[in-house]
Amino acid sequence: VTEAGPKFGTMMGVFVPCLQNILGIIYYIRFTWIVGMAGIWQSLVLVSFCGACTFLTGLSLSAIATNGAMKGGGPYYLIGRALGPEVGVSIGLCFFLGNAVAGSMYVLGAVETFLDAIPSAGLFQESVTVVNNTLLNGTATAGTATISTPSLHDLQVYGVIVTILLCFIVFGGVKIINKVAPAFLIPVLFSLLCIYLGVFIAPRHNAPKGITGLSLTSLRDNWGSEYQRTNNAGVPDPNGSIYWDFNALVGLFFPAVTGIMAGSNRSASLKDTQRSIPIGTLCATLTTTAMYLFSVLLFGALSTREELLTDRLLTATVAWPAPVVIYIGIILSTLGAALQSLTGAPRLLAAIANDDILPVLNYFKVSEGAEPHAATLFTALICIGCVIIGNLDLITPTITMFFLLCYAGVNLSCFLLDLLDAPSWRPRWKLHHWSLSLVGALLCVVIMFLISWSFTVISLALASLIYYYVSLKGKAGDWGDGFKSAYFQLALRSLRSLGANQVHPKNWYPIPLILCRPWGKLPENVPCHPKLADFANCMKKKGRGMSIFVSTIDGDYHELAEDAKTACHQLEAYIEYKRCEGVAEIIVAPSMSEGFRSIVQTMGLGNLKPNIVVVRYPEIWRRENLTEIPSTFVSIINDCIIANKAVVIVKGLDEWPNEFQRQYGTIDLYWIVRDGGLMLLLSQLLLTKATFESCKIQVFCIAEEDTDAEELKTDVKKFLYDLRMHAEVIVVTMKSWESHVESSSSGAQPDDSQEAYTSAQRRISTYLSEMKETAQREGRPQMVDGKQVVVNEQKVDKFLYTMLKLNSTILRYSRMAAVVLVSLPPPPLNHPAYFYMEYMDLLVENVPRMLIVRGYRRDVVTFFT
Repeated sequence: VTEAGPKFGTMMGVFVPCLQNILGIIYYIRFTWIVGMAGIWQSLVLVSFCGACTFLTGLSLSAIATNGAMKGGGPYYLIGRALGPEVGVSIGLCFFLGNAVAGSMYVLGAVETFLDAIPSAGLFQESVTVVNNTLLNGTATAGTATISTPSLHDLQVYGVIVTILLCFIVFGGVKIINKVAPAFLIPVLFSLLCIYLGVFIAPRHNAPKGITGLSLTSLRDNWGSEYQRTNNAGVPDPNGSIYWDFNALVGLFFPAVTGIMAGSNRSASLKDTQRSIPIGTLCATLTTTAMYLFSVLLFGALSTREELLTDRLLTATVAWPAPVVIYIGIILSTLGAALQSLTGAPRLLAAIANDDILPVLNYFKVSEGAEPHAATLFTALICIGCVIIGNLDLITPTITMFFLLCYAGVNLSCFLLDLLDAPSWRPRWKLHHWSLSLVGALLCVVIMFLISWSFTVISLALASLIYYYVSLKGKAGDWGDGFKSAYFQLALRSLRSLGANQVHPKNWYPIPLILCRPWGKLPENVPCHPKLADFANCMKKKGRGMSIFVSTIDGDYHELAEDAKTACHQLEAYIEYKRCEGVAEIIVAPSMSEGFRSIVQTMGLGNLKPNIVVVRYPEIWRRENLTEIPSTFVSIINDCIIANKAVVIVKGLDEWPNEFQRQYGTIDLYWIVRDGGLMLLLSQLLLTKATFESCKIQVFCIAEEDTDAEELKTDVKKFLYDLRMHAEVIVVTMKSWESHVESSSSGAQPDDSQEAYTSAQRRISTYLSEMKETAQREGRPQMVDGKQVVVNEQKVDKFLYTMLKLNSTILRYSRMAAVVLVSLPPPPLNHPAYFYMEYMDLLVENVPRMLIVRGYRRDVVTFFT
């Protein structure tokens, strides 16, 4: 949303808002108490520790903010665009909660100050009797004091009333708030001046005994820490329920250094974002940190430890000319900060909703220039709920966790962007380094665990739940985030590390190239056979691996480029719908054969090239196209052999089971030629799927009649045992072609499907006669598809007989098998493609589901560990 109106410079646009947000209630009513509890030297460490965290975060924020234009959402926008929508939304919602809860902290601080200044305004009165154990000049003393503190019920009642009044102001719009915002800074600065004047002129004539004025004795006595128990109001009590240590004080003090995002949240109102955000944010951080360090020394030398621990408004007690100045300053500054929180938090929630990542947040969407009333009401309810808790010391650690999550996200964003150093990473702010961002992120995590490991686990669990929910229910938002860049660089590095050498069989993964273009036509707007993705998933172990779905469009690339893009988008949608890990590619070529030849030569990079080509068997070739389909099919197989790609031809794809159709029976392998173990590997991969996990593997070894069957069976069993594969081995003897010729000449009749065999012979004879007549008529050699063919009719009969015997063997032993795997015979040289289709049809006759597999010149399984 673009804000109209005057643009602000570094001072009023960034430095003053950051200063106003950083200097808040903690400094006025808790800082002297922290110095008394932790001592001077540990307070200096505490301030330096927290200040270093916010300063390093400011460096990271400056780098990201100067790398491009910023929109609404502040840190959510920065983190989301750097780490992705899931991380951005999860941390952004936590930051929203932190801002909403911070509003309640400021309200409670204002109410507590008001009731301390005017005790009679309380509806309830609570007197606390405290036994103080302090160290005076190294000697332990004990005394009893009665101290009045505001009642919890007063804090709740007044807090709810003030929150409701502030919400009415916020509903009036940001213009009203911007008009009164500068007025809140003057009381803050004036009250700080009054505090320092009072410190230097203390003790005055009416000062309590514990205020010694600036004294080396007090400085020495307060140098060390004195952690002890307190009640819920923070008053020392040996029987109190809360024990304070350094870790707990970190959680209490850290909200006093937050507020560094105030400038980045106003980026749309700045004249020069690239200059104002770094200078204003870092100057505000350094200024307040230096002021805190100086105040530690002043307060430590000002009074006794007992006074520091019991006078919750010591800053008002010592202020010149009167405490009322501090009371007014505290109330106005805290109410101003509460207004900022109640104004910023709804806009952050609206920015998250407007990105349309989470549908559940649609109710909080706002149009450009409109006020986020729904988000404001939701923020007010959260704020009122925290006000009802009424305990400032319990609320501040919660705020600390949410802010630290956000700061860690900013640091990690800058770390990732700086480390990856993408071409688009060109921040104007140069005083940063990825190591500083990493240290900043680690500091945030360390502070979280120092405060409370239980709060840390809860906050991280909340962010993780939001992340998981966004991943499941959220809409994709491609913002060019750092994770995408990291994945890209990791992929490049991994690709280089793979090298160009062959992959060892132990590391071999199937990368199937799936030819989607069907033999025939699919329904309109269906880019691929619906069962191809199911089969592709069966070739992966536990879903790991990548499939490449390719198709071709016949025609001219210049004319059909847009059609190819549309088809590619349809194919990608199909892959996503089928939940198959893979990519889609569409090639425009003059013909399917030429397109596939280009694909098989160029697809992939380095060792990440497809190694298996998956093609559907053209069962329709005889009724669709007697010439083109056989020619294309044989061309694809020959191209795969030349390119050294394995081939898997799927017959019966229409009947291939999906993930919900469980199969029983056997997976039968007819192992005829050595294929590097690919057929064995495919059978094992099928068993890893729920569809085939109930099946058993049978390996059929085809041998001639004079082969020693038992010896062959023993050898194959030993081979499978070494490969850690469980399968039943069956040796099937088959009569050789020569024996068949002899038996035929002696009058013996074949006992197999004579009709299919003779029909194929008759069709081939007719085709051969027509080819010879055409050649004689035209006075040229016998040609098919522009190539000369030489046909040996005896070899044709041998091929037909072999396919017939293999088919009859499959039907005899594997008619009820879930799937049959058989070796793919290569197309014979100088034989017409039509002949090869006749051979293949004879092989697959009456087999419902078959994988015809050809390996390549390397092993894909190994004996060794």
